[in-house]
Amino acid sequence: MAIGNQQAASTDPRTIEIDTARILKRKQSHYGVIDIGSNSIRLVVYDDLSRSPFPRFNEKSLVALGVGVDENGRFTKATITKALRVIARFAAISRAMNVGRVDVLATEATRKAANGAEFVKAIRKETSLKVRILSGEEEANYTALGVISGFFQPKGLVGDIGGGSLEVAEVLGDRVGERTASMPLGALPVKAMLQDGIDSAKETIDTVLDGSMPPLLTEPVFYAIGGGWRALARVHIAKNDIPIKVVHGYDVPAQELSALAKKIARMGPEEVAELPDVPRRRIDTLPASALVLWRVLRKLKPDRLVFSAFGVREGWLYSQLDTEEQYRDPLLEGAQAIGLPVSRVAGFSEALGRWTETLFPGESQHDRRLRLSVCSLTDIAWRDHQKIRGTDSFLRLLQFPFIGISHPERAFLAVAILARYDGKVDDLVKSRVGNLLTPSEIQKAEILGRVLLLGHRFSASVPEILKHARVRIDADAVRLEVLNPESVPDTEAVHNRLRQLAKVAGVGGAEIVEAVE
Repeated sequence: MAIGNQQAASTDPRTIEIDTARILKRKQSHYGVIDIGSNSIRLVVYDDLSRSPFPRFNEKSLVALGVGVDENGRFTKATITKALRVIARFAAISRAMNVGRVDVLATEATRKAANGAEFVKAIRKETSLKVRILSGEEEANYTALGVISGFFQPKGLVGDIGGGSLEVAEVLGDRVGERTASMPLGALPVKAMLQDGIDSAKETIDTVLDGSMPPLLTEPVFYAIGGGWRALARVHIAKNDIPIKVVHGYDVPAQELSALAKKIARMGPEEVAELPDVPRRRIDTLPASALVLWRVLRKLKPDRLVFSAFGVREGWLYSQLDTEEQYRDPLLEGAQAIGLPVSRVAGFSEALGRWTETLFPGESQHDRRLRLSVCSLTDIAWRDHQKIRGTDSFLRLLQFPFIGISHPERAFLAVAILARYDGKVDDLVKSRVGNLLTPSEIQKAEILGRVLLLGHRFSASVPEILKHARVRIDADAVRLEVLNPESVPDTEAVHNRLRQLAKVAGVGGAEIVEAVE
């Protein structure tokens, strides 16, 4: 079940299991981060401080601290007043939401301003919030941790373009490499460079990159973070009519994005505004962000470009977790958090995980996490009408904000749940995932979904009953092996599910037999 560009094997020693008791007894405590950037100030309130946090509230204000300075490099009074008003609002919202903890991080603009320390003191006086000003090295480190938090064992270079600077760091699976850099190549200073013409701006950017950009020595992958670069991903998704609109995990050949970035870097505001799905707030700075990406890709020459919605905020959050929590799998944690609390029978997803353990011989840790995530989501639509369960679940899961998952893996997960609800892989499905999964991968997703459907039907979603049976797919038939068949006699409904599984698996026979212990 190796999906997409992920490696088919892994030496990852971590334990990847469904843990029903831990998930159901978890008590949420809202956690907030206020990020004071060069262009915007943002508050994100997460459901809790965990390995797979879901945002409950997300708001930002374009204060533009990076350009709100006078000739002496000091924030102007008007800029500080505007920023304080925004932060006061965020503090009030956090109190109203009973957020247990709020961390405030400030980056390039604040550390660079001559009166940055005075600004921080004003925030403390106005709101009682403590502000941590991150150094360039710290910002690059937390950015890299954000990618580690949001992906499964990422390897390559991470770049985060903000309003004032570009942070770059190396990620090596579960840790940040030693090579990091912070460069004054944010969207706002590069926009100012473009006033002297694109050729002059290119020369300046290339000089900075030549002096500071670490080489790409690990995997040939560049992880792109920042609103400006995510806007480029949105344009590329829209121009190519990509069915999955989620930017996080969007994985494309670097040459494609380089060509698009080169084109947009030369556009004026009117042309940018005509691009499909371009965020209006990015129109003025998108050519600058595009120019930096074009020159970075030209410098590094990666094979692939992967976009990340996780950056310095999520990296900071990840750094606050204990080692055990950090080492949990982000996709499986998210799937359990969504699927287990709404299931009809506590522990049945866990039982299905064990029941499907031998379904795919030679399964890697990477594929195991995907199978167990499907098992965790097996009951998400049981309250829906039977005619819409499959299709609605399929469409929902394609766009759901899971992390630690690629677009092909989203497609696999969605097809498997569609099949679990007896849905058919028809033209609707193929139009959305046909370019993401091979026919054999679609078949594996269908097989997994049909095995889950059989398990639900045979056992009535009772874990104890499922323990007394196992399913085996042989060359000639699919067999449901049952210990003591008389204890739970089979019915035509069970036989129908077994025959459906055999059809998807491409074998002729389907039978229920007594198992030999």
